This record gives sequence, structure tokens and C-alpha cells, in this order.
Amino acid sequence: MKSVYIETYGCQMNEYDSEIVKSILCENDFELTDNPDTASVILLNTCSVRENAHQKVLHRIETLKSLKRQNDNLILGVIGCMAQSLKEELLDDGIGVDLIAGPDTYRRLPGLIRGVEHTGEKAAELKLSRTETYADVFGMQDQGANAWIAVMRGCDNVCTFCVVPQTRGRERSRDPKGIVDEVKQLVDQGFKQVTLLGQNVNSYRFENIDFADLINMVSDIDGIRRIRFTSPHPKDFPTRLIDVIRDNPKACKHIHLPLQAGNDRVLEMMKRTYTSEQFIDLAALIRSEIPGVALTTDIIVGFPTETEDEFQDTLRVVEKVGFDSAFMFKYSERKDTLAQRKYPDDVSEGDKTSRITRLVDMQRRISFERNQAHLGETFEVLVEGRAKKPDQLFGRNDGNKIVVFPDNGASAGEFLNVKINEVTPNTLIGEEV
Repeated sequence: MKSVYIETYGCQMNEYDSEIVKSILCENDFELTDNPDTASVILLNTCSVRENAHQKVLHRIETLKSLKRQNDNLILGVIGCMAQSLKEELLDDGIGVDLIAGPDTYRRLPGLIRGVEHTGEKAAELKLSRTETYADVFGMQDQGANAWIAVMRGCDNVCTFCVVPQTRGRERSRDPKGIVDEVKQLVDQGFKQVTLLGQNVNSYRFENIDFADLINMVSDIDGIRRIRFTSPHPKDFPTRLIDVIRDNPKACKHIHLPLQAGNDRVLEMMKRTYTSEQFIDLAALIRSEIPGVALTTDIIVGFPTETEDEFQDTLRVVEKVGFDSAFMFKYSERKDTLAQRKYPDDVSEGDKTSRITRLVDMQRRISFERNQAHLGETFEVLVEGRAKKPDQLFGRNDGNKIVVFPDNGASAGEFLNVKINEVTPNTLIGEEV
């Protein structure tokens, strides 16, 4: 058997895709290894969202060349979004990559690998699909606290900064029956929490089933205690979905709602299709309808032509909404996006750094204030594993906040009640009660 080592970069969808790849390869007489030094095949499942993700993978390819020099038969492949975006550039002789495969072509991987082995020729499969959802392939997920499930693939939004439509194709939703069957299998493996994945989950629709229906269907499965999802788009967040999150006890009271920018002109250039006031109103509606909900977000600073005053608008929205936490990034020009073709990357690196620093400082203050409100509260925590300190464990509460507590021997996947005695901007600290 050929032994395959898989390394994953990027988002949760990539994590899930790596499990899909493992299933496909094992069904085709490959075996998996966690040691790249002894592998016959090394696959890097890659991300294209930001430039540093590209550079990280390219650096990793460079370090793996030493293994190829030791083993002439070693096959090195790049799969996923970076393969789709860079295409044949990765197959340049100087790079050292033997095969590339895009996110819709993983069923072809066994044949691609064998083709490289038999012919010595480089191989590429990059066709995007309007129908592929891997609905009949259940990922090989290791036992733990949470299992990822892709309920849809691709994206029909045209955000000018985003490369996902070019790397993952058009939007298509999975048959809910297959999703339910996969969740049942995960329950049999011991999982009690699932996270439903999609580039825009609130666009999920299969025949007459929408995303709110899907959450209810998954919640009906015995053994599931928590349901999370990521990510929705603010442009089409139906009231019915808010009602389901509020009323269904298994639906976690946490919503990741990407803002991206707080200035209307910049939002229009990004083609986000909502205004800052519409976003603020939606956040206020969610907070009023779902008591105690945790709101998190994504924000980009330094988008082309963004001025200091327009950045101040972003700070005002962040202050107004009061996110529990945020993923914050400096704008990174991505190949083949509309922004890269249409707008010069004209905000200086110094201005981007200044803005991200001020935004991070503000968000840390807000996160600390929101976490202070939890002092003395008791949360049901799903244990994930060991914390950084050897005598502590960590898990997450319903709002997806990290909770750290003394190690009591609990295993990943167990639920404990923890009273919060101390907080930081990123962490709730307590003890089991």
C-alpha cells in the first residue's frame, strides 16, 4: 500500500475536505500515516484567502524538497484552493510539486497519484463542478469534541476581495438526507457536537428545505447536544433562522457575522450589498431576540482607497455592535479577484499596520468588557483537551468562548459545569462545580 501524509492549512472547510480525501484514498487501497518522513505521498491541502497562507505553503514545499532528494519516488501534491488559484505555476520544475488537484476533483486523486507513479509525469485536475458535493463520502474524523460537516459548497456572492468563487466554484447544497445520515454516523462515533459548514450557510436550500429546516432536522437526531454553523452572510439573514437559534435548545447561541468594513463606500466597493446601518440593525435584532448571544465577526482594514476617516467608521461600528471577538486582517490582494483587477492596492503598509493595531486594541477592550459580564456565571462546557498549562483543560461554552479550568481527568467530548472566577479578553477561567 502507498502511505499518504496529509497536511491541512486554512479554514474549517479545508479541515473537513482533508477528512473527505482520507476516506477516498482509504477506499482505494491507500493507507494513512502521520509521519511525512516515511510517507510515499505527501499532500498539502491549501488555502488561498490571504497572502501569508500562500507563503506558508510555498515555504513548506521548499522544506519538503529534502525528503524528495532522499526518496526519488516520493510524490508531493498540492490540493485545495491554492492549487486551483495558482494552477500550473505550481508544476514548474523548480517548485518540486508532482500533482495538483482542486477542491472539486478529490475523487480523481487515487488515479492522479498512480499516474504520477507509473509515468513519472506531473498531473493536474482542476475542473470546477456545478454538482459535486461529496454527498456520499463521509469524512474520517478523529474522535474529539466537534465534528465538521459541509452542508454546501462554493459561493455565488461576488465580494470583490474574495477568491472563493474562483477556487470553489458555484454554490450548491447537499441533500439533507445525506447530512442527517452523516450526523448519525458521527453520533455513533461518539460526537455530541457538529458544526455545519458553508461559505454562506443561510443560502442553503435543497428543494423546499432551507437552513432553518436543516438545523431542526439535525437537532432531532438522538445524541446530538450542540449544533454550530459558520458562516452566514449579513445580506440574507432570515428572521426565521433567528427564531430557530433562539428557540431550539441544541442550536448554539453564537453567530459569526462578518462585517468586513464599517464604511458604506468601502462596503459597496467590496460588493457586500448591505450598509453599515443595516448591519448594526441586524446585530441589534439578533441581540434582542436571542438573549446572551455571542456575536463574532471578520474585519478587513486597508481595502483599496480606504481613507483614515473611513477606517474611523469601522471603529464606530465595532464600538456600536460590541462584538465578543473578531478576526481582523490587513487587506491582502488576491490573484484573479475583482478587487485585484479593478482597484490598486494603494493603502500603505504603514497605514494598514496602524489601523490593524488600533482595531485590535479596541476589540481587546470590548472583548474583556463582555467577558467581565460572565464573572460568577456557570456554563456548561464541552471539553476539547489540554490547555497551555499542563494542569489545566479547556473547552467551549454555548457561546463558543474558550473556558479554562483545572484538569480533573475529563476527556474530550465530555460536558462539565464550570463557574467563571476570572477572565481575560480571550478566555474565561473557572472551576468545575
